[in-house]
Amino acid sequence: MRRIYESDALTRDDDPFSPSEHDSTTKPQAARSINGSAWSKRLIPHWLRRRAISVDVSTPTTEFRADDSIPFTVTMRNTLPVPITIQTNSPVLWSWSVDDITEASHVPTRDPPERTGELHFDRGDRRQFKKTWSGLFRVSDREWEPAEPGEYTISVAINVGDPERSGLADETTVRILE
Repeated sequence: MRRIYESDALTRDDDPFSPSEHDSTTKPQAARSINGSAWSKRLIPHWLRRRAISVDVSTPTTEFRADDSIPFTVTMRNTLPVPITIQTNSPVLWSWSVDDITEASHVPTRDPPERTGELHFDRGDRRQFKKTWSGLFRVSDREWEPAEPGEYTISVAINVGDPERSGLADETTVRILE
C-alpha cells in the first residue's frame, strides 16, 4: 500500500469511483425531492387546503388624513407542515378592494385570460405583500376622485369561489379624517 501512495497513483487516476482527494469541481447532488404541488393536489382534500391558508390584512393605524396614502399589508400563511396548492379562478391569484370596488377603480384594470391559476405555499410558508391605497377612486382612464371623509373597508381575498365562506378573505376598516 505504501508504494501506491508514494507513487501518486491515486491522484493520477481518472476513474471517478477510485478513492482520491475531494475534487472541488464536482458539486454534491441534491437528494431527490417530490413535487409538493402534485402531492398536495392528489392527497389533500380541497376543504382542508382552503382551511390551511390564513389571510390577514392590516394597516399601521386606523385613522388617516384626507391627503394621506393608506398603506396596508396582506399576509397569507400556510399553517400546515406540508406544501399546499390552491386552484384559483384566474391567473390573478388575489385582489384587494375598497368598499367592494376592486383596486379602488370603477374602471376595469385587468382582463385576465379565461384559465385557472394556482397559488402554491411551501410548508409553513408565510407571504407578505405591501400595498398602498392613495385615498382616490378611479372613475375613468385618466380621472380620479378623492375619497370623502368617513369609514372605508379595505378587503383582500384569494380568487376562489366564495372566499369569505372558505376563510380566504379578510378586511379592515379605516377612517379618513377631514
